[in-house]
Amino acid sequence: MIPVILSGGSGTRLWPLSRAKKPKQFLALLNDKSMLQNTLLRLKGLENLTAPMLICNEDHRFMVAEQIRELALGQPTILLEPEGRNTAPAIAVAALQAIADGGDPLLLVLAADHAIKDIPAFHRAVELAIPAAEQGKLVTFGIVPTSAHTGYGYIRRPDQTKEDITPGVAAVAQFCEKPDLVTAQQFVDSGEYFWNSGMFLFKASCFLAELQQFAPAIVAAAEQSLAQASVDLDFIRLDRTAFAASPSDSIDYAVMEKSANAAMVVLDAGWSDVGSWDALWDVMAKDEQGNASRGDVLLEQCKNSYVNAEERLVAVIGLDDVVVVETKDAVLVANKAQIQGVKSIVARLQSYGRTEVDLHREVFRPWGKYDSVDSGTRYQVKHITVKPGAKLSVQMHHHRAEHWVVVSGAALVRNGDEEFLVSENESTFIPVGTVHSLENPGKIPLELIEVQSGSYLGEDDIVRFEDMYGRH
Repeated sequence: MIPVILSGGSGTRLWPLSRAKKPKQFLALLNDKSMLQNTLLRLKGLENLTAPMLICNEDHRFMVAEQIRELALGQPTILLEPEGRNTAPAIAVAALQAIADGGDPLLLVLAADHAIKDIPAFHRAVELAIPAAEQGKLVTFGIVPTSAHTGYGYIRRPDQTKEDITPGVAAVAQFCEKPDLVTAQQFVDSGEYFWNSGMFLFKASCFLAELQQFAPAIVAAAEQSLAQASVDLDFIRLDRTAFAASPSDSIDYAVMEKSANAAMVVLDAGWSDVGSWDALWDVMAKDEQGNASRGDVLLEQCKNSYVNAEERLVAVIGLDDVVVVETKDAVLVANKAQIQGVKSIVARLQSYGRTEVDLHREVFRPWGKYDSVDSGTRYQVKHITVKPGAKLSVQMHHHRAEHWVVVSGAALVRNGDEEFLVSENESTFIPVGTVHSLENPGKIPLELIEVQSGSYLGEDDIVRFEDMYGRH
């Protein structure tokens, strides 16, 4: 059984923590591990699992690799989508890759950004699904609803155990779109409807056979994009043109709603897709007043609120049912009942061309990270951290000069035709138009302050000549 982790989402409803270049699956929202890492860790204890297969977009590839490395889970297969085409094409590529690797395994398809409290219950549900999946059924996991939620699709399964395909697995009677509140309440009251979790278990060949029947163009594009894929470091880079030719469709629309082989296991395990700030508040531990908080937070006469302090002390007084999220470069304050308005804020920021939609002030790169400490007319100051053994690309800038001051560690610097070490409390100056590089030859992180000056300081003023990470 191969875990297939879908990690292509953008998580805009959790702005300002979740942003396009570092969305919610890479954030530590519930504990000291990211959502992706928690998804991988909850697989421990399931039998006959192979190394996971992850599908993500190009911008996130190094974050995926680094977070897996931190867990010491071995070498997974990481497939890079050139662009998002929804879940059906992504899973099709995973199924084709799994068969190409040998055999016809079961695929346990999971989202990278879900929360599950009761891991033993999750394991029991997967084990219940295995016999039906081995018989050729496409098994999904229906969540026991805790409210008349209008943000989820629903699955109808009549409560008639005599119709079970295998113990605990029944045929799906109907997939339902996200309902209005009245309909959702009727669904919940009936006892026959369950939230659609977006998690699945099936044989790779069975999924492909159903997809070939209902959406052959997706299969063709997936086959072509994988056949013309290239290996890039630890990643399999799908062919851009072939993958872009695929119709964009979800697995539900493309296959599950049409298949006669759709089946369902009931899952009651404290599941949440953590799709919004109020959903995150729902699954977090709370104080006696119903408040959930992270970071340096002081609450006075507040109830049922969520407060997240990333960088500074945040004090909230006399407010109920609010969400307050503080980051290095943005603060969100919202009534919990109006929290869906975050999508409108993100759309406005995009229309204004604001970088806060895509990037945090702290930006992660394959070699480490940088924090834009200060900026103004013709200058910018960054705190740069380079991992041991890592190296920035050999590059040049047309419009800016750079002054590097090493704070800790040692830097191997190429500055024009010279190459030399810069130690703690030493510095070097890189003139405009000079080819240069920066490397950490040591065994501890290299910390330095970079002062940029010039007429244009954008990140696109980089001409790369060499790059150990395959970036253009």
